[in-house]
Amino acid sequence: MPEDSKLPSTDVYAIHGAEPEVLAYAMAKYSRSALNLRDSLAEISSQRAEQFLNTFYFQYGHRSIADLAHIPFAIERLSLLAAISLVDEQRWDGQERSTRYQDFRKSGWYTPANAGPAYTAGVEGLFGAYDRIGAGMLEALQKAIPCPESMKQDAYVRTLKARAFDVARYVLPLATNTSLGQIVNARTLETQVSRLLTSSFGEIRMIGEKLRDAASEPAWNVQHATAAQLVEEAQALDPAFAARLAEQILRPVKTAPTLVKYATPSDYQAKSCNELEHAAHELMDGQPIYPAPVVDLLEDDEPLEVELATSLLYPHCHFSYRQLRGTVGALTEQQRAEIIALGMKHRGRHDELLRAFHSGQGLRFDLLMDIGGFRDMHRHRRCTQLLQGFTDLHGYEQPICPGQPTLEEAGLAADYEASMTAALEAYRQVRDSGTPEAHQTAQYLLPLGMRCRAMFKMDFAEALYISELRSGVAGHFSYRRVAWDMYQAASRRHPALAPYFRVEDVNTPIDLLRR
Repeated sequence: MPEDSKLPSTDVYAIHGAEPEVLAYAMAKYSRSALNLRDSLAEISSQRAEQFLNTFYFQYGHRSIADLAHIPFAIERLSLLAAISLVDEQRWDGQERSTRYQDFRKSGWYTPANAGPAYTAGVEGLFGAYDRIGAGMLEALQKAIPCPESMKQDAYVRTLKARAFDVARYVLPLATNTSLGQIVNARTLETQVSRLLTSSFGEIRMIGEKLRDAASEPAWNVQHATAAQLVEEAQALDPAFAARLAEQILRPVKTAPTLVKYATPSDYQAKSCNELEHAAHELMDGQPIYPAPVVDLLEDDEPLEVELATSLLYPHCHFSYRQLRGTVGALTEQQRAEIIALGMKHRGRHDELLRAFHSGQGLRFDLLMDIGGFRDMHRHRRCTQLLQGFTDLHGYEQPICPGQPTLEEAGLAADYEASMTAALEAYRQVRDSGTPEAHQTAQYLLPLGMRCRAMFKMDFAEALYISELRSGVAGHFSYRRVAWDMYQAASRRHPALAPYFRVEDVNTPIDLLRR
């Protein structure tokens, strides 16, 4: 009999109840100890885990250890603008409130410290429009689509309300409050906190501080009330036992007090951002923004140096990638090298490279779409996304869904146009007010129907996945069009691969009661 056959069979077991940092330490010991995980966890205390992490994580830079500590968070009552920044991580898992299935009239909104009457009036005007357009579109849908006999009335109304919210959300301002939950590993949390603390937005910096505090302070224990009742019952029987029980099941647990305690604003990101923003302004000064399609698939034969220099500048301006690349491509090799050096020179020993350095993917889509639709596309993590700032320079979209009543047919077109115009006037008034962080405060007044620009770099599998998922008939009509255009562009570039895309034709009217 071979010697190997005498070894015990493979052991697989799930783990519950270990603190995130203790579990990370126990798993890290696989590389240094022959103990199994049960024995490792039995001998590890929180204090020993902290000592280990202080040595190997911070002194030796073994960052992968933090990948083993996963921590759930709830982040509630933050603006849509801040939520977009919060979730802008390539290693992120979570869920946010849906503008399709929830009425945001009761959400309230975020008001920056320096906001004045023009800000409040602008937000109130958009919420009023959201209420009117949502109610008006629901009425139009009910008139156009009768309830089938096979469908319950409450399901019918709920489904059409979702379709009405799909239109009404175009006038929701970025100030609107939302809530979300995230489960991230400690390394992602540390970089997330550092990035948020570096933001030019006061609200986003505040959220970074609160995330760091939440990881360092005792976590909310969902079982605390039940456990406290058990301790109270034990107290009546045996006070000494009750004390020991309380020490075990009521002790405060800090989820990641060691791994995020040194998270601070990133000098690398802040200094690089300032210098790249200056370089982009200097390079493109005086150029108008050329018209661009909703989806622009860039050529795949671009020299890497040109892509790197263009990608570094792209998030710090409002030009399309194609227009920006044309100017970068006309520079000398030395000038492009100087731009690339701006993204490198402030990098510290443990700093991850700026996202723009994630270059060389075969399919690169420059998207110009409404902010609301972008929020859905933003959830795709298996690609590199470069986001530009929110602005009024690209105008706004009209909510048009094949087979659904238009704003004109619902009698809402004039209200929509007037609401968007008023929002832009308020935006410009606040932006030009001269108050501290006026440019940041003004962006909260931009409705979700405003266009924003973002670069999505990916491989073939991700392009196929996004095109298939986002073109589905149950999806929002905004990103359905974008997914369809991505498919069309990829098919023209690689016609032999077109048959492998299982997409839905977005130009075909759909059954609006289908979910």
